[in-house]
Amino acid sequence: MKTGQMHPGMHPIDDALVQRLIAGQFPQWAGLAVERFPTGGTVNAMYRLGDDMVVRLPLVQGGANDVLIERTWLPRLAPHLPTPIPEVLGDGEPAAGYPWPWSVYRWLAGENPEAGALSEPVLLAEDLAEFVTAMRSITTLPGAPQAHRGGAVASLDVDTRAAIKELRGIPQEGVDCDAATAVWEEALRAPGWDGPPVWLHADLMPGNLLLEDGRLTSVIDFGCLGVGDPACDLFPAWNLLPAQAREVFREALGVDDATWSRGRGRTLSQALIALPYYRKTNPVMAHNARHVIRTVVGEN
Repeated sequence: MKTGQMHPGMHPIDDALVQRLIAGQFPQWAGLAVERFPTGGTVNAMYRLGDDMVVRLPLVQGGANDVLIERTWLPRLAPHLPTPIPEVLGDGEPAAGYPWPWSVYRWLAGENPEAGALSEPVLLAEDLAEFVTAMRSITTLPGAPQAHRGGAVASLDVDTRAAIKELRGIPQEGVDCDAATAVWEEALRAPGWDGPPVWLHADLMPGNLLLEDGRLTSVIDFGCLGVGDPACDLFPAWNLLPAQAREVFREALGVDDATWSRGRGRTLSQALIALPYYRKTNPVMAHNARHVIRTVVGEN
């Protein structure tokens, strides 16, 4: 059973803990101000460190491996990408009662976009397509991790159907569960990806994008990073972009019908699972999940 916490097993984190961790492992930064930075994120706590850095600490054990993935792979990917991504400045280790690895990053400025409130949606679609294209073009290296959600669509079937069943029991959410099921089954019928695995961010949610003047300036949070089905990085088509920009995004990436169907199904699956899970604990995630479900079902 869920409690009032967003996840079970969350470790308490506050300013004082972050200050102790910094002082103990990075004394050169010990005098800098520490301030919690509010986000809609679900796996990490974020703290500003001075003016130019941010500390990112997993809230749950499952986020610890994400830290290690970023440390290993972000420096290798960054030179190949057209958009700035997080730069790790310090590798924090468990200490002071905090049990997992954590990191200090260079601060990246910008604002998270909001679906329905984009000032330059078509240009943003082009920016996103440029980023996704660049990710896909990077040579897959030995040891590259499998992307979270990067396998076959069918691997999501049990959880997706369970979420649809749960949403049938929450009529106040107003989800057309029959229509959602039809979209999901269409994605299951689509031919699977038979090409080589490609590099994926695998979590292109609005909260992981930073904009200035409507244009993409940074992509953050690569905790789901890995290789797999290119359909995994089509999320912005439905979680952010309006219809015209969605088509620009698709055309710029040259997405075939099967990949588009898988991408739509994957995006819907993520939203269907997120909505009942976060509806009482994370308003940002729940709001975007509702938007995705309305958008996808409305297309049918």
